[in-house]
Amino acid sequence: MQGRMCWLSRDGEDSEKILHLQTETSHGWRPYTTFPQFAAPDHALPGSSKGLATFQKLLKAGWTVVPSNMAHQ
Repeated sequence: MQGRMCWLSRDGEDSEKILHLQTETSHGWRPYTTFPQFAAPDHALPGSSKGLATFQKLLKAGWTVVPSNMAHQ
């Protein structure tokens, strides 16, 4: 299965961005942690983005990256 990925703020404000996934365009964006079947363990590197390991895994699997400013269009 291939879906879409986007870096969005955790709480919809200007907070830290984490990886969000969308398995179907008719469904909303959800944090990667709500998809245990796709999520990879986060890197233990200080300052590493939440979801970076999942992003790398899904990018290799052919998922589409959507720019943050286009996520809700």
